[in-house]
Amino acid sequence: MDFNSSLPHPAGVISFLDTDLYKLTMQCAVLKYFKDVPVTYSFTNRTPEKKLSREAFVWLEEQVMKLGNISLSPEELQYLKTHCPYLTDEYLEYLSEFRLRPREQVTVQFRPVDDSDLGDIHYNIKGTWAETILYEIPLLALTSEAYFKFMDKDWEYEGQEEKAFEKGMRLLEAGCVFSEFGTRRRRDYHTQALVFRGLTKAAREAEKKGMAGKLSGTSNVHLAMRFNIPPVGTVAHEWFMGNAAIVGDYKSATEEALSRWIGCYGPGVLGIALTDTFGTPEFLKAFSKPMSSSGEPVPQPRHRKMSMADSFISAAKEIIKDLHPDKTYAEVFTGVRQDSGDPKEFVKVMRKFYDEQGIKDKKVIVFSDSLDIDRCLEYKQVAEEAGFQPTFGVGTFFTNDFVHKSTGKKSTPLNIVIKLSSAAGNPAVKISDNAGKNTGDKATVEKVKRELGYIEKDWSEGDESARWGREGDAAKA
Repeated sequence: MDFNSSLPHPAGVISFLDTDLYKLTMQCAVLKYFKDVPVTYSFTNRTPEKKLSREAFVWLEEQVMKLGNISLSPEELQYLKTHCPYLTDEYLEYLSEFRLRPREQVTVQFRPVDDSDLGDIHYNIKGTWAETILYEIPLLALTSEAYFKFMDKDWEYEGQEEKAFEKGMRLLEAGCVFSEFGTRRRRDYHTQALVFRGLTKAAREAEKKGMAGKLSGTSNVHLAMRFNIPPVGTVAHEWFMGNAAIVGDYKSATEEALSRWIGCYGPGVLGIALTDTFGTPEFLKAFSKPMSSSGEPVPQPRHRKMSMADSFISAAKEIIKDLHPDKTYAEVFTGVRQDSGDPKEFVKVMRKFYDEQGIKDKKVIVFSDSLDIDRCLEYKQVAEEAGFQPTFGVGTFFTNDFVHKSTGKKSTPLNIVIKLSSAAGNPAVKISDNAGKNTGDKATVEKVKRELGYIEKDWSEGDESARWGREGDAAKA
């Protein structure tokens, strides 16, 4: 699939694959275990000063309703079969016939402020988990696109590809292994495509020069298809949140979620575990248990291509070949993802954990929380000194890094999220390793914290209202 940088992509979202891979992997697992469970989702704007006009709302609502016109093309289906062999035949058959029904499942509301033309956007999303799980990414991407199409228009595409090339070269020269994770808060699809083209050019240049760094891919499945590379990603908080809400026992919920993940894909597949849904200490209690302890049957590993993450573990092939139900989740999973709290403290916690578990294999830590180049380089050094292989999922810093044309000052992204808010009629919550990222029903959040003995943490650099700078800041070189 060719990419012509001079031709902007049509507005909105036009493909099921214009999403992050983990939405497809989670939908596959949901289809297996929780297909008909009713769920709801909630939208939060952590930058509430950024509002939409009525005109922007009308455009946004129209684009949301157009999601009902999307279906999986034969070309897209073949791409998934070829590049995502872990997705089950049953799931791919389901996806090939799947349609979103936004007129039934999504309500978009405009709530004006003081009878003005400006207001806040609210989404109500409800339906079965399997049928609504794919809304999150396109709704977030469309909301961001609406803001920068109608509200902040003082910017241009020029220089985005070159800027991405320069960022990519700095990371590659430093030996970083990284992927592009920027779909949710991108300025629009065309920006993301320009950015990824710049990154792939940097990757080719780095390979010619023998640099140690590597671009491992993009989480956006449609872009991965256009550039003919495998997409990257595993699982999100939603999987753990939904399992917990359905099970209703937060002390066993993490283990249940890990067990079902392996039950869907087999041991050693999609093996990067997200640790912070209910706080990393609680996660590690489950991570240290043998796979057999949940009572779920442990499937034998399927023949598959080794993943990018697996390639960093010297004994990965032996681990996958010689699996036994008494192996712990920590032994079987390739590594972990750090997405909240202090990354340097997280490295210390994980080093101590693996040492206490007697695990000698070189494990991977994927850093993914509001990264820029300086943070990547800092965390790389800390992780390598502790004996880990660091990789980086860099998102908004790539796909929404702009300045105002008129002033040259920072044009900041929206910080917006959509999270599962209930499953099977029970509140779904996320606690995380930083108080600023708590989401969900407040009473349930407090109840779960007491139940788990959660210790409140607040990272000094975790201000959610200014993760990528403040409007009007001087632009970074």
